[in-house]
Amino acid sequence: MSKKLVNPHNNLFEQIRQTDETGNEFWSARDLSKALEYSEYRHFMSVIERAKEACVNSGQQINNHFEDILEMVNIGSGAQRKIESVKLSRYACYLIVQNADPGKEVVALGQTYFAVQTRLQEIRQMDEYNRLNTEDERRLFLRNEMAKHNIQLAAAAKDAGVIEPLDYAIFQNHGYMGLYGGLDAKAIHKKKGLKKSQQILDHMGSTELAANLFRATQTEEKLKRENIKGKQKANQTHYEVGKKVRKTIAELGGEMPENLSAADSIKKIEKVQQPKQINSRKKKDEE
Repeated sequence: MSKKLVNPHNNLFEQIRQTDETGNEFWSARDLSKALEYSEYRHFMSVIERAKEACVNSGQQINNHFEDILEMVNIGSGAQRKIESVKLSRYACYLIVQNADPGKEVVALGQTYFAVQTRLQEIRQMDEYNRLNTEDERRLFLRNEMAKHNIQLAAAAKDAGVIEPLDYAIFQNHGYMGLYGGLDAKAIHKKKGLKKSQQILDHMGSTELAANLFRATQTEEKLKRENIKGKQKANQTHYEVGKKVRKTIAELGGEMPENLSAADSIKKIEKVQQPKQINSRKKKDEE
């Protein structure tokens, strides 16, 4: 019998997350198999093997993400026995849900949850990001990441058949509508009190930028992974990814992006930060 959410805002995958003696988070493969509604663990083992292959193909070490372990389980009358399982990292779980049965709703939820959380973890682990001390610095970093991934998203959309500028604007609006509860770019401008000439991304705080970065990266990956073709299918994909990211934000208790206040233009931050970067490089060259 699969586990059910007691509180819909307390994500199922958070409920089964564990911490080892060294403080590192992990998931039990047996717990994850039940959460993903596999009736028997033996059916889940093939999914783990496919995830391991994906791990190798991505240039990662399997042992860093998949560790064979023995778990103690109750067998009645207070007795216990050891059974084989696998200790999984968050990245391992991400690969598993990408290779699980796509027809299950809970798998789709898992794909969104682990994609968002894995991306957030990657950002937090970046040396550059960890050195940032202020909101302005985090905004500038994420805005630059957003610019880079929007270029990659545009390329993936073009491969799917979104070619003309107007078509791409419609494609982008679908992503916004999914993430912002039905609001398109024009409606977001109005909600945030922005002028038509002001770029939405330039007036987002770090939290809102991170949500949009997740939307962009996951849409890009899904377009490529599923080899999606056609403008309508691409638009629908962007909308669905945005909607799933929104749902994950709700499950984690976060504020909806349309309710976050507009920030000062990031152009002001760039003017302040650029002299600092130049002076920093100059000082380093003099050392």
